[in-house]
Amino acid sequence: MDKDLALMKELTEAAGPAGFEVQIHEVMKQHLTRLSTEVLSDNLGGIAGRRGTHGPKIMLAAHMDEVAFMVTQVTKDGFLRFQPLGGWWGHVMLAQRVTVLTKKGALTGVIGSKAPHVLSIEERRNVLEPETMFVDIGAASREEAERFGVDVGDPVVPVCPFEILPNPKMLLAKAWDNRAGCYMALKALESLQQESHPNIVYAGATVQEEVGLRGAETLAHTIAPDIAFALDVGVAEDTPGMSGKEEHIRLGAGPLLGFYDRSMIPHLHLRDFVIETARENGIPYQIEIMPGGGTDAGKFHTVNRGIPSMVIGVAARYIHSHVSVVHRDDLDNAVRLLVALIKRLDETAVQHIKGMGSRRVGEKEYARMGV
Repeated sequence: MDKDLALMKELTEAAGPAGFEVQIHEVMKQHLTRLSTEVLSDNLGGIAGRRGTHGPKIMLAAHMDEVAFMVTQVTKDGFLRFQPLGGWWGHVMLAQRVTVLTKKGALTGVIGSKAPHVLSIEERRNVLEPETMFVDIGAASREEAERFGVDVGDPVVPVCPFEILPNPKMLLAKAWDNRAGCYMALKALESLQQESHPNIVYAGATVQEEVGLRGAETLAHTIAPDIAFALDVGVAEDTPGMSGKEEHIRLGAGPLLGFYDRSMIPHLHLRDFVIETARENGIPYQIEIMPGGGTDAGKFHTVNRGIPSMVIGVAARYIHSHVSVVHRDDLDNAVRLLVALIKRLDETAVQHIKGMGSRRVGEKEYARMGV
């Protein structure tokens, strides 16, 4: 396993439920310390490393938290009721292994389910809601579960080891949403050690994105960047039943450029600048339209007087479950694009992006936009 794959393994296997990001925060801090001239954090746990001493401030920020659960009750029979942290669908939860992080240490458990032999016809047709589910840790009573160290409020993390699939560019793990973005931020910062750049770069990760973009605002206020890129994953549409569109998001076809989500429409000058940079550097890309979700950029772009922001990410299969799959080429090309952008974002380019008076578009594009 090469050092980049080892980094991916370390990032994805670290625990980091929304609101409980201590372990992944320490992993990020360790790597940012070796790659940066300064490491700073906000009071919620967001963290970023700085490189550069002059010029506009450019922020590359993933989110370090993952979808997970929190214990809400220990039943008299020793089972654990829980609250989802982030968006979950009942179909992907049952009979899956989890780790309960207690003050005494980590406990293995499983989200319990009925055997098919005893399901009624109605039960077979319905999706179970999380509030009806429980975690089985092998305790026979509430007292035994408490002796194991379990308490209300303990985080519960999905279990899925990092694995390289038979096609070695296909990478399976938990929490690619959004350790993929964490990887991109770290690798971009590492690449800049060999490059000069006309700006101050802050690269790192926010907390509590999965429960409402909460850490995005605090990190953006802490850094006060001139330009912000949210590094995240998008939904791959290249599996059976996912998309009837003529063109759809697929693994291995390039990084994603977010053109729309319910939290943000990207700044038009910045969007044009990113596309131009990708084309000039021969970097493939895919356009993402995501009507049903949002990213940290939804908070970044409204901080202070407004921060021109855009989402750059990679496609991932099966996100918001115990397991997800990404393509290594997409990660590599996303890092290439970020580095190319940073090298071009000097004071003149940033001021042009901030000025809304003269968009660089042709007549055909205006016609397509209905302008």
